[in-house]
Amino acid sequence: MLHQELKELAEPEWKEIIEHPFWAGVRDGTLPARALTHFVEQCAGHVLPAYARALARTAAATRWDHHVVLLAQAAAGTVRARDRLLEAHNGLDAAAAVPRADPEAPAGAITHAHTTFLHAATATTVAAGMGALLPLAWFRRRIGDDLRLRRVPGSRHSAWIDVFHPGPEYARTVRDLEAAYDELGELMARPGRAELVEYFTLGLRYTASVTKAAWAEAGPQAGPPAG
Repeated sequence: MLHQELKELAEPEWKEIIEHPFWAGVRDGTLPARALTHFVEQCAGHVLPAYARALARTAAATRWDHHVVLLAQAAAGTVRARDRLLEAHNGLDAAAAVPRADPEAPAGAITHAHTTFLHAATATTVAAGMGALLPLAWFRRRIGDDLRLRRVPGSRHSAWIDVFHPGPEYARTVRDLEAAYDELGELMARPGRAELVEYFTLGLRYTASVTKAAWAEAGPQAGPPAG
């Protein structure tokens, strides 16, 4: 199955992302809160809107009707998820001491490169677009589940972890996407499949860069909060 092949290809990258100091700091509460806000500003303000449009563009280009429905629904769901993430982040209790996210915050250089990649890939071919889209779909589920599973009880970012987790409906959407990739694996000719894998690999690197950019925002001295 194609989605299983892609999972195995991605596993080393996922392990590196999950164990990155940014997510370790979210789990144990030591990450400076401004880095969480920067992450939300980049995701909600730029990455998720670009991702929704990339899904819609690929939906318009695919030849299989049920894939049109799936991708279009995912696009609409991404826009709603963006709104929920921003609202929930900015609605955190003052005790969490997390700065409010500015929905108009400018895109950072890495965010700009990532969103440009999404637009370019999904304007190339359906294979390239599908390859570029999957890493972000997996990222939100994989990181969200790991944060909930391994967070330090009572840590100061525990409430934010619940905000970030996409919930069971999202997990069902991802399973439907995985089934679509397995169908593509059977339907595509070898060159198309190779192109999908190539863009998937590139998409993984861009997805990892989101975490690295947010960590850079935390500053080189990121560590346990004062007090």
